Amino acid sequence: MERYDALYRLYDEFDAKTLRAYQDFVDLFPPVDSRVALEHWQSASEELDQRKDEIRGAFDAGETYATIAAHATRDQSFTALDLYSKYGRGVNALVLDVDETLRSAGGTDNEIPRETLHLLTEFHENGMPIVVCTGQTLENVKGFAIQGLGNEIVHSGNLSIVYEAGTGVFTPGHGAETKRLLYEELDDEIRNIFDTVRSQVLSSAPDELRRCTHLQGNEFNVTMKPNFETGSSRAVEIIDDALVYLLDLLGGTVAETGAESNSESGNGSGSDWARAYYADSDPEIRGVLEEQGETPENDVEAIPEEVQDTFDRIDVAYYEGDAAEIGSRELNKVVGVKGALDVLGIDDPFTLVMGDSKSDLRVMQWVDETDAGIAAAPEHSSRDVLDHVVRTDELVYDQGKAGDVLRTVYAMNRLAKLG
Repeated sequence: MERYDALYRLYDEFDAKTLRAYQDFVDLFPPVDSRVALEHWQSASEELDQRKDEIRGAFDAGETYATIAAHATRDQSFTALDLYSKYGRGVNALVLDVDETLRSAGGTDNEIPRETLHLLTEFHENGMPIVVCTGQTLENVKGFAIQGLGNEIVHSGNLSIVYEAGTGVFTPGHGAETKRLLYEELDDEIRNIFDTVRSQVLSSAPDELRRCTHLQGNEFNVTMKPNFETGSSRAVEIIDDALVYLLDLLGGTVAETGAESNSESGNGSGSDWARAYYADSDPEIRGVLEEQGETPENDVEAIPEEVQDTFDRIDVAYYEGDAAEIGSRELNKVVGVKGALDVLGIDDPFTLVMGDSKSDLRVMQWVDETDAGIAAAPEHSSRDVLDHVVRTDELVYDQGKAGDVLRTVYAMNRLAKLG
């Protein structure tokens, strides 16, 4: 109870809210060529140090409590202490999704807030490895990572990028281990299916899909994106159409790979098998098929065993108004994160996993099952993600406010250092 008593005293006896305001001003003050502005910054910096000195002199671990008060609210600090009391350790790596997690089209104008970027910089300066884990292409992720965090951090050897939801891992500064192409470890059957789908996906598409979608520049996954604003009604319509088309193309391709055996077993076509299989495994996909009037004619039992075995290895992902995607179930964010942690040399991970989608949920479930971390999610996440996060540690944050969770973990790690 000693630490709880110390936190009560910290927030009852000191004006932590004003202290945080000074800290945020000093940290986030933009670079300007103005003598008056610089004098204002210097004055604020001196006031910040004076207020911290008051806390430093009032506690045995004064530096720790001054730093906590300057970065975290009362609620965040007590949540941090609850987490430390529960797990008995601090976080030793950050695993971060980007879109709709660190940044949001609705909440942050699709930019990672300066507050969040600064907090990540502070974590990095304290030696915290960062794993950026996203479905985007490597070049896209490298671009905004360098723009937001700077070239020095990205190439520090302590940052890794899991891209295309786990098909590859890029960790600059690690020699031959810098880029791991995880999809090259798949067998020829699966790789040939993806090569065939990729080669036909646009050329064989109906005219409207060819005009209204484009392929994301992936190394392996096949991802159809709308030529409209993400989440708009037109984008929703076209991605729903793209999902049905991808299911049919995948089903036909899989059926053709085993045409001789498949012709002698089961009823229906490859497209109908794909619709039945993925509708059975994903309620969102079933809902799209029902709305489109494209429900399968047969059920899962009608699918030949060889075809079903292949579908078991291939994932079809649907993101409303954003993307329809085919990927490998053997390559996912969990596989990518494990690869990144291995390259970074983290043998006993206890990570903060932040994400919003089903692909992030797999990572959250993995760290929960293996006692390898905690999970946080924005309030607009998918239902399954929110259910998991609420059931574990209730680290749900408002849209565009990823910094709130980062501040909690920052305080948690400071408390953990007290031993």
